[in-house]
Amino acid sequence: MLIIPAIDIKDGKCVRLTRGDFSQKKIYLDNPCDMAVIWRKQNAKMLHVVDLDAALTGEMVNFDKISEIVSMLDIPIQVGGGIRSVEAVARYLDIGVSRVVIGSAAVTNPGLISELLKKYSPSQIVVGIDAENGVPKIKGWTESSGMKDFELALEMKKLGVERVIYTDITRDGMLQGVGYETTRAFAEKAGMKVTASGGASSSEDLHKLRQLERLGVDSVIIGKALYECNFPCQELWYAYENGLGIDGEFSTARKKGCCS
Repeated sequence: MLIIPAIDIKDGKCVRLTRGDFSQKKIYLDNPCDMAVIWRKQNAKMLHVVDLDAALTGEMVNFDKISEIVSMLDIPIQVGGGIRSVEAVARYLDIGVSRVVIGSAAVTNPGLISELLKKYSPSQIVVGIDAENGVPKIKGWTESSGMKDFELALEMKKLGVERVIYTDITRDGMLQGVGYETTRAFAEKAGMKVTASGGASSSEDLHKLRQLERLGVDSVIIGKALYECNFPCQELWYAYENGLGIDGEFSTARKKGCCS
């Protein structure tokens, strides 16, 4: 199962939220590019980057910062947050982003998905379904979609979408365990490739998710649990942090709560 570290950007900084609540924001590093280097040095094979400002406004506020991350790394980067037009998708793919994640627009403008899949491969266009009690939320998780999570997935599947990033909002950023049952139920009904997200906080969670590989769950996005050093192997990595090349910044991050 592919483990994908998450980098959420708000006001140009690397942050984590709790259940998508912007009032519960914790800053881990002032420069998200440094965080990207850290995860790559720790052997990440892919990164998940979200422009939280864009998720609220629809404006590509942190585009330059994301472009810098893409140019610095040699691994695939998938990007989400407020991507609601063909032009926005083109801008990201043109700078080398591997996958673009469409969230709110999949609900409010499904025609956009059809248009994108005429131009791009299904491997480049991913739909993000962020669900609370089985109901997708949109616009930075501030509004309900009015349909079931699997219903949205099946609509997207008809349009040609092959992969969904499924987030259990009730678990996101809580460090209380992955939403195993909700993810299992969704994957069973959707019958698609699924990247799980939200709540994975231990090695046990990863072992549980591996039981869902037969249902198409082949990867997991992990955020706060990585930042808070919830995995034993991280202590070995940080014992050699002098080799990361950004010692001062990383030490500051630890003082702020990253692996302290």
